[in-house]
Amino acid sequence: MRTRSGAGVPDDDKERIFRWGYGKNTGFGLAFARDILSLTGISIRETGTASRGARFEVLVPPRVWRPHQED
Repeated sequence: MRTRSGAGVPDDDKERIFRWGYGKNTGFGLAFARDILSLTGISIRETGTASRGARFEVLVPPRVWRPHQED
């Protein structure tokens, strides 16, 4: 599902939004998310278009996931 909302992220800020302390509130959210995901080899990046909306991609390498098995 693709959903875009808001003003988007300017190109100059696409990496900055993942830095500790960056942002209008605590600046912990995206930095914390990236750090936790990186522990498992998963990465996150912002790939939206400024003025059209933000888009976040979570990249999961084949070695870190497995298919769901029914009980």
